[in-house]
Amino acid sequence: MTISEKLHAIGRPLLQVQLEHPTVAGIARGDLPEPVFRSWLEQDYLFLLDYVRVFARLAWQAPDEHLGDLVDLAHTTYHDELSLHRSLSAEFGADLEGAVKGPACAAYTAFLLESAASYGEGLAALYPCMWGYSSLGQILAESPPAEPRYRAWVDTYADPGFAALTVRIAQMIDEASPDPARAEALFAEGMAHELAFWTVPVRDVP
Repeated sequence: MTISEKLHAIGRPLLQVQLEHPTVAGIARGDLPEPVFRSWLEQDYLFLLDYVRVFARLAWQAPDEHLGDLVDLAHTTYHDELSLHRSLSAEFGADLEGAVKGPACAAYTAFLLESAASYGEGLAALYPCMWGYSSLGQILAESPPAEPRYRAWVDTYADPGFAALTVRIAQMIDEASPDPARAEALFAEGMAHELAFWTVPVRDVP
């Protein structure tokens, strides 16, 4: 198997745990309490700002054939994903500018920024977010929530364009050829951060 195929094998059972998390299950049903999603939006907004920085740090190290992909990913994240968060924040009353990182967000972004010091390892560390959200989006889109705001969230991550970006990251990991054991460890750690991220800070939930 390629490195990315091994990561997928590690990730599938961990993805199932995410699907069973109350926050994800509530989005899937369309009945997640608004304060919980509002808190998640605020935390994910702060996460994505640092995610763009991770792409930028990796782009500085990238081989020429990967540079455009990382610039495109940074652009898509900054403009498309953050635009979704801004539009949803208005509907849920999220305070994006006043938000403060909770422990899960702070730990995850620190992990990613540190991992990005090494090119191949940085790709493996960030892959759980891309692969996880693309996979969740496609699964939830099979029976999407009727609630339009949660449906918009699902549609964003089920989009074929997002899936194509995820496939490209997998190819880039294989081409970068990081140490397989190290890549697997970082991917598993990233998946653990993904799961922890769904539990939003209690203090942000009225």
